[in-house]
Amino acid sequence: MIWTDEFLRRIPKTDLHVHLDGSLRLETLIDLSREHSVELPSYTVEGLKKMVFKERYRDLVEYLQGFAYTSAVMQTPQALERVAYEFAVDNFEEGVRYFEVRFAPQLHAGTRMDIAGVVSAVERGLSRARAEFNARPEIRSGLEPPYNYGIIVCALRMFEAGYSDYYRDLMRIHSYSERSRLFALASLELARAAVHLRDELGMPITGFDLAGQEAGYPAEAHVEAYDFAHRNFLKKTVHAGEAYGPESIFQAITDLHADRIGHGYYLLDTAKIRHSEITDRDQYVRALSQYIADRRVTIEVCLTSNLQTNPELADISQHAYREMHAQRLSTTFCTDNRTVCNTTVTRELKLACESFEMSRSDLKNTVIYGFKRSFFPGSYTEKRDYVRSIIDYYTRIEKAEPLVSPDSRCNSSTEDA
Repeated sequence: MIWTDEFLRRIPKTDLHVHLDGSLRLETLIDLSREHSVELPSYTVEGLKKMVFKERYRDLVEYLQGFAYTSAVMQTPQALERVAYEFAVDNFEEGVRYFEVRFAPQLHAGTRMDIAGVVSAVERGLSRARAEFNARPEIRSGLEPPYNYGIIVCALRMFEAGYSDYYRDLMRIHSYSERSRLFALASLELARAAVHLRDELGMPITGFDLAGQEAGYPAEAHVEAYDFAHRNFLKKTVHAGEAYGPESIFQAITDLHADRIGHGYYLLDTAKIRHSEITDRDQYVRALSQYIADRRVTIEVCLTSNLQTNPELADISQHAYREMHAQRLSTTFCTDNRTVCNTTVTRELKLACESFEMSRSDLKNTVIYGFKRSFFPGSYTEKRDYVRSIIDYYTRIEKAEPLVSPDSRCNSSTEDA
């Protein structure tokens, strides 16, 4: 054993792929549902876990059903602020020193709030939690690195009028436009809003994301939004390769300039290639993975989420991460959705250590990758200093942990990656 549960909890961690509306406390979901007259299938934590938020799902469609309930109760500034505050507290309490929470502001915008109002409410909750944790003596004295976060706004590959008041009004106003054009228009509007909120209002918006069903809704429809984000130095991540093949990842890194890939589960799966012009599938996958490796495009790996939504994945030890690690791709472990997946970052790290025989340095390097590949809301110099403080803190915990046995296969230094 190269770790203990307490060691995994204490070490500084990141979560670079986590959805706010998939990470509510179930007690809060129940409370807000009563406050906002949202009907739930159960009003107990046990009932919701049995009926909605399960250990395994039939497929991604069933997995996503829970978001209909969580999104419905997050339609006021007060609810968003509360959910964001509790989310940050839950992360900080388990040693997550830095997270990048993502959400789709247009799912919460309407007559009560515009996009700026949604982001402002979330930011109030997050900043309140950060202020409380960073006021602790060990932080103020410099003995431990501070807690921090960034915000990633999500565009949707597709939407229906029933998704939110915002989308309903957009589809009503542009009722004669092609739906693909509306998807593109909504994404561009969100990219413009994100840059404005970052530059004019000082919001810690660090990235732009594209989420939703890949099949039938290609990334190329959102090129205009990503070009705008790219020209305005907004970092970019894309959900790709979660439920589609390598071509989806190729689109993300070429058409959308992705700096990171969300999930990327099917990156190395030649059987998932669908494009008829790709005749040498093995060569295509080799070239794609080499391209990603050369440019250190980081893959946001979500082990539990992939296990829950992929019926083909019978056991986590069969996860594509094993081959990703063998090829030395840049990866970081993430929760995806703390509530929907019933997980934490600590649990994801434990699952990885148990399933992939990670060495002591494997674990340390992967954890530090999260900080290095983050879209940190500060200058490059500030980020380097922060990462250095994280590495030093991690090393101190290593040296103070008597139950962590030495790993003879490699030392515990952190390689540059």
